[in-house]
Amino acid sequence: MSNLVIQMFSIGLLAGLTGGMFGIGGGAIMVPAMVLLVGLDQKYATGTSIAAQILPIGILGAIVYYRHGNMNIKYAGIIAAGLILGNLFGALFANQPFITSEIIKKLYGIFLLLLGLRYLLGV
Repeated sequence: MSNLVIQMFSIGLLAGLTGGMFGIGGGAIMVPAMVLLVGLDQKYATGTSIAAQILPIGILGAIVYYRHGNMNIKYAGIIAAGLILGNLFGALFANQPFITSEIIKKLYGIFLLLLGLRYLLGV
């Protein structure tokens, strides 16, 4: 098995673990890992992350949460509808010729910084 295959599997495993624990994975784990550890271009990593999530990867984790009464199916459906549209509009924006990978990288860093501050400081 090649080193790249092992790296990609490890990224997926870490994203799956954090997804199961915190409800995150794609943008928060896989994309930075592919950019910072593997050296993929920001847009390429984003597209790869989205492609990896096309299949219902969260189904087993969702079953566990459902069985423990920790899920609202109605809210999940509403969020899923928003995800479909948001993913489309986000992809359309990110793939404009004037939006470089460097711009996306900076926007993503700002997003994570603000999110982290909100969690840490309650701001």
